[in-house]
Parts: sequence; structure tokens; C-alpha cells
Amino acid sequence: MTNKLYALDFDGVICDSAIETAMAGWKVALQLWSDMPEQIPADIMQKFRLVRPVMETGYEAILIVRMLFEGLDTDSLMSAFHHQIEALMIRDELFVDELKQAFGATRDQWIEEDFENWIQMNPLFEGIAEKLHQIETEQSVIITTKQERFVDHILSANKIHFPIAQIYGLDRNLSKQQILTDLSAAQPDSDILFVEDRLPTLINVITDDRLDHVKLFFADWGYNSAEDRDSASNIKRIKTISLQDWQKL
Repeated sequence: MTNKLYALDFDGVICDSAIETAMAGWKVALQLWSDMPEQIPADIMQKFRLVRPVMETGYEAILIVRMLFEGLDTDSLMSAFHHQIEALMIRDELFVDELKQAFGATRDQWIEEDFENWIQMNPLFEGIAEKLHQIETEQSVIITTKQERFVDHILSANKIHFPIAQIYGLDRNLSKQQILTDLSAAQPDSDILFVEDRLPTLINVITDDRLDHVKLFFADWGYNSAEDRDSASNIKRIKTISLQDWQKL
């Protein structure tokens, strides 16, 4: 009998982290640009949620909130996301490694100063905890662009036991395709179910011949747009699922 291995994205599949991500990005932006107000304006928070589907890694939140503060509209940001963030980094002489370090350090400080508030800003999606409790520990891994310690904090606070060795995060500096390939080699008899809310990530898996056997599920409750969901419905290899479907997976 084939065993199931659930390979789960974190932000947008397990955790609704958009508010916390925007706030952490704003906290770092305050350190980089002196003209920003102490508190993130409500309209920028709302716009950040609209833009969140194009964000791949947490540090990009710093750049997103800055560009929104400067008045860039959400459509322009989403239609040329990588070009816009690269232009801002060149203009203000910013570097990816330094932004990643600052983003992680700012989260660490927030956790140290007010852990309960930080956890409240990172709620799990409805029914997720119950499903994770039903899955045997060895049958699941998390594949995320979030730093592993933050995933561990959130799961532990929700009384979910998840070995940190089974959290494949930003710290490992590996693509999701490579992680899936390594898991396939380590568990050749497992049926891998990859649940992800970013369509470009799923398309990257489809284009990798090593991963033709991986079953792909598009989480419609996560950080994706109506256009993403329409596109996913036309890709035979991808099955779009709702939170209700996830309970039965």
C-alpha cells in the first residue's frame, strides 16, 4: 500500500500571516526610511493584502510597504513586481541578504517583546489544526520560504507537535522543486501530495521532469488572485481545492 506524504506550504495554506508580514515589513522599513509614520496606515494594510499573492519571500514585504507608501498603485506593483522591487533596491542601495537578516531580526525582537501579540497576528486557517492533528507526524512536511524557527513558534503555540527537521524553510536555501526531489528520493514508495497557494510555484514543479509523479493541489483559500484560480482550472495537472476539500485530502 502506498503511503501519503503531505508536503504543505505554510503561509497561505496553514497560516494566515498577511497582517503580521505587513507589520513586520513596516517595522523594518521604519529603520530604512525616516519619512514613514510609526504605525502602518489602514489603507496600506488593505493594499498589502491585495499585493500579497505576488510576494514569494518575507523580506519582500519591506519593499512592498515602502512602494505602497510612496504611492505606487497595486495594479502597477502586481503587473511588474520583480522589476519594481529590483528598481527600488538599486535606487536605495539595498541588498537581499541584509533585508532577510533585518526582517528575521525584527521578528525575533517582536517575539521577545510581545509573543502573544505576534501569535495573534498569525492565526491558522479554519480547520487546519484539526487536519494536522489527524495526520501522522511522519506523513507530513512543511515546505516554505519562511524561516523555520517562526514556523516552529506558530505551530507550537497552537499545540501542534511538528519536528523542526520536517520543516524545510528559508534557512535551507533550497528551491521547493529541489526539496520535493529530495523527498521523492528519500521516500520512493510515498505518494507525495503538494499543497500550495502560489500558482507560479506549482507551474515550476510542472516544468521539472523529475516531479511528474507529484500530485499538485492549489489552495484557493490562500494568497492568490481570481486570475490565478481561473488559470489553475485550465491546467490538467493541478487540482484546485477549498478548505472543505482539504479536510478530505
